[in-house]
Amino acid sequence: MLDHLIRRATVVDGTGGPAHTADVGIRDGRIAVVAEPGTVTEEAVTSEDADGLVLAPGFVDPHTHYDAQLFWDPYATPSMNHGVTTVAGGNCGFTLAPLHPDRPEDADYTRRMMSRVEGMALAALEEGVDWSWSSFREYLDALDGRIAVNAGFMVGHCALRRHVMGPDAVGGQPTPAQMDAMLALFHDAMDAGAWGLSTTQSSTHSDGDGEPVASRHARPEELLALSRAVGEHEGTQLEAIVAGCLDQFSDEEIDLFVDMTAAAGRPLNWNVLTIDAAVPERVPRQLIPSERARRAGGRIVALTMPILTPMNMSLGTFCALNLIPGWGEILALPVPERIERLRDPAIRAEMLRRADSKEAGVFRRLADFGRYVIGDTYSAANEGLSGRVVDDIAAERGQDAFHCLVEICAADDLRTVLWPMPTDNDPDSWALRQRTWEHEDVMLGGSDAGAHLDRMCGAPYTTRFLGDCLRGRKLVPLTTAVKMLTDDPARLFGLRERGRIEEGFHADLVLFDPERIDAGPATLVHDLPGDSPRLDSKAIGIVSVRVNGVETLRDDKVTGAVPGTVLRSGRDTRTVSTA
Repeated sequence: MLDHLIRRATVVDGTGGPAHTADVGIRDGRIAVVAEPGTVTEEAVTSEDADGLVLAPGFVDPHTHYDAQLFWDPYATPSMNHGVTTVAGGNCGFTLAPLHPDRPEDADYTRRMMSRVEGMALAALEEGVDWSWSSFREYLDALDGRIAVNAGFMVGHCALRRHVMGPDAVGGQPTPAQMDAMLALFHDAMDAGAWGLSTTQSSTHSDGDGEPVASRHARPEELLALSRAVGEHEGTQLEAIVAGCLDQFSDEEIDLFVDMTAAAGRPLNWNVLTIDAAVPERVPRQLIPSERARRAGGRIVALTMPILTPMNMSLGTFCALNLIPGWGEILALPVPERIERLRDPAIRAEMLRRADSKEAGVFRRLADFGRYVIGDTYSAANEGLSGRVVDDIAAERGQDAFHCLVEICAADDLRTVLWPMPTDNDPDSWALRQRTWEHEDVMLGGSDAGAHLDRMCGAPYTTRFLGDCLRGRKLVPLTTAVKMLTDDPARLFGLRERGRIEEGFHADLVLFDPERIDAGPATLVHDLPGDSPRLDSKAIGIVSVRVNGVETLRDDKVTGAVPGTVLRSGRDTRTVSTA
């Protein structure tokens, strides 16, 4: 007997092939039958009519930071609401394990680092996670049986270094004995099912003390030793971030990426490829590592987002503005002193110069302050400004845009929420994205879901992209769009029997209304442990989500079921050839 039968669905199976109407039966967590409508004779415990609805494989998000959130939110919201059934975590060199059992202070260091570098509320990390593990295996075991989505995790290089080197991980180099210990610890994690190594060399990544995170101190020989270790385990990967990921790679960064993937004999993915027609040289430069890797026997995949992810900013809290060269020092000052400095015309002029300079890289996109929209305000002086464009307010006041923005924020003691309007929303940039997506080493992803919770909300990229494909720009057909969200990432990670609607595959499925599929606007909610805020977005048109055959969501409401699997390398992933 079937557990469930979905009748007359428009099946888009993830392969990119034509859509077709079919009945799909589920038994024991897998797809038991895909057949012509009305031809399934086996009885089912439950069934539903899906006439007019699209049935697709569950979406796979290749870059998330749900490592902590899954402990207080097993449903990985809002990703699961938007059809995501599998998430890849442990990215950018940051994981919650391993932790040294004899140094309880390491957990506090990790919490403060994650709060700073990934924008996770410190109160949520302290109250929502029990931090009871030491080894990576214990961390995975702590999640097993309690999550609603499938989740796999890389091992963060920073955690490996901290475990072996203690505080010397920041600024120090491992001795030969420490390097051996780091490799042994890493092998243990992959034996337990870790997906491989994630690391960062990015200048934007600092710990809770404001110091460069541990992996930024690693030399190439250390990274290559860890990469070779990855290649000794089945179904493993590399994920790496360098400063050039945000704009254009240096020659040294290209060499490092190519050497790492060649040493491992495993794919390496990075994020995020920013596509902007105003910077036409960026995409060719960022794809040079992929071309060189193939010649060297490796593979490098660039992740890129198919939507423009809205981000809120503030002069009062840590955000992307702090990463503009020269801005971090000013924005780290106590609020009264910060306001005083921001009101100094000479300082503002220098800040503007730095923000619009080549050294600002991709953050130059944030320098057009006249295009910012005012969000939430907190003072009588700013009443009525929410939703207005800074340029319009500045014209009324006879001020330049940045001066106007500073005065608005100062009236709110810098709590004002700011929404920068994207500069790359033009037809030429979208045409360039369409062409770039066709490259064999470019893949959709980079949501950062689970991180930067009160600043951005990338999780809805799946539904917003599908809505755009069906009713908006229509840059790719639905069948291609679904493949880009399902089979493509599943194949990159070597997921066994996931990513397609095919008999024998795991029944990770999303049922949606093609006339309505979309994502609502990002709104600030306070539903994290400690009443901490995050941005959320409602899914529109998602009828049902099933993970391993069990319904986890119906009409944007979680069912309470937790059928997800902690996906372990080797058992749940196979080795992906780089040849």
